[in-house]
Amino acid sequence: MASDDVLLSVRELRIAFDGVEAVRGLSFDVRPREVLALVGESGAGKSLTARALLGMLPRGATTSGTVRLRGETDLAAQRGRRIALVPQDALSALSPVHPVGDQLAAAVRSVAGVSRKEARARAVAALDRVGIPDAVRKARAYPHEYSGGMRQRAVIAMATINEPDVVVADEPTTALDAELQEQVLRVLGEQREAVGAALVLVTHDLGVVREHADRVLVMYAGRQVEQGPAKRVLGRPRAPYTVGLLASLPPDEGNGGGARRRRLPSIPGSPPTPDALPPGCAFAPRCPLVEDRCRREDPQPRAAADDGHEVSCHRWDAVPYPATELFQESA
Repeated sequence: MASDDVLLSVRELRIAFDGVEAVRGLSFDVRPREVLALVGESGAGKSLTARALLGMLPRGATTSGTVRLRGETDLAAQRGRRIALVPQDALSALSPVHPVGDQLAAAVRSVAGVSRKEARARAVAALDRVGIPDAVRKARAYPHEYSGGMRQRAVIAMATINEPDVVVADEPTTALDAELQEQVLRVLGEQREAVGAALVLVTHDLGVVREHADRVLVMYAGRQVEQGPAKRVLGRPRAPYTVGLLASLPPDEGNGGGARRRRLPSIPGSPPTPDALPPGCAFAPRCPLVEDRCRREDPQPRAAADDGHEVSCHRWDAVPYPATELFQESA
C-alpha cells in the first residue's frame, strides 16, 4: 500500500531502563480500521510497546526510534483524542470516587469544548452504545456497582467516546471467563467499526488473534520474530517460535485437524530476561532448529512472502510445513 494509507507508523522503537533494552528495534505500520495483534509470552515487550504508542511509559524509561500518528510524533498530546487505551484492569482504570458517567463526561470535556450537559449526554449515549442496560441510571452509578463485564464495557466506552483514530487494547479480556471475553471482544469490534478506528490488540491468546486480527506481530525478548497477515502467519508460520506458540494450543484452537493429544507440545525452557540475553538469536537456547550461526548472529527481519510477511530467523526456510512435529510433546 502507499505510504499515505499508513495511520500509525513505528520505526526502530527501542525502550530501555538503566541502559538495559526491553524493546529492541521494533518496526510496524497500522492502517485505518485494521486490527494488529501483538503476541508473545510474558516479558516479550508487548505492553511496553503499547504504552509507548500512547506516550505512557513508566518513569525511568528511555526511548529511541519514532512513533508517528498521521505524521505527528507527540503521542502524549494526542492521547484520548486521536489515540486511546483500553487497559487490562478496568477496575483500577476507573476512579472509585466518581460516578462512571462523570468520568466519561470528563473525558469528553478534556478534548472538546462542550457544555457539561452535552458531555453528560454523550457519556450516556456511549454507555448505551456498548450495551450497558439502563444507561441513564448506570451513568450515575459508581464502578463498584458494575459487574466485571460492565466495567470493561465502560472503559471501552471511555476509550472510544472521542472517536479516536487508534484504540490500543492491552490484554482487555484477562481474568474474564470465556463468555465475557467474547462479549468484550464483540463490543470492542463494534465500537472500532462505529468510530472507524484501527485497533492494536495486545494479547497472549492466539485463539483471539485467529478470530479477530487482520495482521499479527509476534514478539520475543523485545524483538520482532515474525509479522504479516494473520492468516499467513498463523497458517504458515516461518519462525520456530511462532510454531511453538501455535503448537501449545488445543487442535481445535490452533493448527486444527488431527486427533486430540493427551499432552500438548511446549517450548522448552523460559524466555531470557532483558539483562541476560544470550549472544546471537535470543531464541537459540530453546530452538529445535538452532545451528552455530544462530548463536553468533542476531537475525534481522526479511521477507518470507510478497504480502508483507516478514520473519527474523536464520533457519526460516528450514521450518517444515506442516510444522506440527517441530516441537515434541511435553513430558
